[in-house]
Amino acid sequence: MTPMRLRDLMQAVPGAKWQERYGDYPIKTISCDSRERQADGLFVALSGLKYNGADFIKEAVGRGAKIVAKAAGSNPAEPSIPDGVALVEVADPKVFLRLAAHAYFGNPSRTVKTIGVTGTNGKTTVTYLLESMIAAEGKTCGVVGTVNTRIGKEIFASQNTTPGFLQNQRMLSQLSQQKVEYCLMEVSSHALHQGRVDGIDFAAGIFTNLTQDHLDYHAGMEDYFQAKALLFARLCDEAPALINTDDPYGERMSGLSRGMVMSYGIDRPAQVSARHIGYALDGTSFELCFPGRSVKIRTPLIGKHNVYNILAASAAAYALRIPVAAIAKGIAAMGQVPGRLESVATGKDFFVFIDYAHTPDGLINVLTALRAVTNNKILLVFGCGGDRDRSKRPQMGKAASGLADYVIVTSDNPRSEDPAAIIKDVTAGCTGENFEICPDRREAIGRALKRADRGNLILLAGKGHEDYQILKDKTVPFNEKAIVKELLHV
Repeated sequence: MTPMRLRDLMQAVPGAKWQERYGDYPIKTISCDSRERQADGLFVALSGLKYNGADFIKEAVGRGAKIVAKAAGSNPAEPSIPDGVALVEVADPKVFLRLAAHAYFGNPSRTVKTIGVTGTNGKTTVTYLLESMIAAEGKTCGVVGTVNTRIGKEIFASQNTTPGFLQNQRMLSQLSQQKVEYCLMEVSSHALHQGRVDGIDFAAGIFTNLTQDHLDYHAGMEDYFQAKALLFARLCDEAPALINTDDPYGERMSGLSRGMVMSYGIDRPAQVSARHIGYALDGTSFELCFPGRSVKIRTPLIGKHNVYNILAASAAAYALRIPVAAIAKGIAAMGQVPGRLESVATGKDFFVFIDYAHTPDGLINVLTALRAVTNNKILLVFGCGGDRDRSKRPQMGKAASGLADYVIVTSDNPRSEDPAAIIKDVTAGCTGENFEICPDRREAIGRALKRADRGNLILLAGKGHEDYQILKDKTVPFNEKAIVKELLHV
């Protein structure tokens, strides 16, 4: 592939000041992160609230950048541009980056059908389910999400639920070059609000639910809702919008969508629904109903919230004309989703589950799901993250003490906060005396394992797939599955 040259880019992105003598410089990559390899690349110096993008130019050039785009105007404090490096001065580097990316990558979402999944809970499981359905039809897809990013046979660790604007364009371009047909993308409210998914023509949008979360970032629930609604307001008229109409926000989301709305649900009439649901500790069975036909389903996924996840993925697959037989086959082929009510094989006479539940609603869903499939005691180990929405902590304490038989309140990712202060916020909501405090999470897990009797269920909530713990001054390895097996000498 012949690389684009600076002259070609400048013709596609007019209005910038640049030196014609550098017009034949090839552009082999575009970056706005000076830590990345920049070989024969264009580095766009973006500024934020706490930093000046020009401060990172020297590092980017040291990593191979041959073209630098920065805000117009001279500043004596800024480092000079070395000889041989092309300088492009622009009015707004963020606007320039979006225009340059469009010119450089084209519009890869035009060739890769990109399905955006948004909502407070369920995004990860929905993408895993839809991936399985697409594979059952013999099609290919990439996945961008909380657990990891999967492009072809390559798997990358995820730093955020939804990557940055430029990373998204790069990944979609890779998928397009590899002739991959679908991309499944978890789309967070942060990503929508910050413009990280700008420039993506979503082929479909899925709304799972909306409950309290991220109020450390959003001004309130309405602001949080409006951020989520951006995905549906920007759909083209032909793109399906799959909406959970059992959710209190579902009807409003349907009204704001530009796409073709298809409803799914359990408790209210919907175009895609479930009936005759049977819950058990080893899985769930039900009849999956589409317009004009139905199919019987058996899945190892547990709980009503997972029936909703299956309905969301099934509605999307159906709207995208994936055959019902492939949808059913994909559901049957789905194993456990990492850190989503994931069972740990211990060989003991009690059960251990790991789940990512880190919101009041998420914790309620998982505890309710377990309560529906057992008459035995549920022992819960959980905490709340630091530097995050504090108002949800007592709500989670209330849910925990009300739905679990015994609770051990511990640390999650305390970050810069004092773990004891976080735990105090949590226990302020606890009712009754069925809880204890153990700030050391490893020790808390050990206490739960020692306390468990035959048939009991232990739930380790909050960290899910994460294999680390973020402390005040460092991040340490912390794999709960491995810790359980180590403590039980399995």
